[in-house]
Amino acid sequence: MTFQESLLTAAFCMMMVFIILVMISFAINIFSFVLGKISPREKAEAKASKATPKNPIEAPKPVAKDLPVFSSGTLKLKDVDEPTAAMIMAIVSDESGIPLSELCFKSIALIQQ
Repeated sequence: MTFQESLLTAAFCMMMVFIILVMISFAINIFSFVLGKISPREKAEAKASKATPKNPIEAPKPVAKDLPVFSSGTLKLKDVDEPTAAMIMAIVSDESGIPLSELCFKSIALIQQ
């Protein structure tokens, strides 16, 4: 095989590879278009977008019904109102560096001096 024949064979092989890649690209686009038309997800999104209010502030937050409600027990307040107890819990969380969701308070009491 001469050098010119080798170049011709290489060019032919490269051309075939690019043609096959273009054909695969077209096939992917066609499948994407067809599946996009028959997808029920888009229909559900269209219905949901019509039902949501225009103002994002008034939009209701989705509630996960299948997740269990997180509770770490009960908190007993002794001579302390709820806003003060919330402030104490926030300060303890900030000073200790532990997230509030990982802390478990059993009781908060007012100490008389």
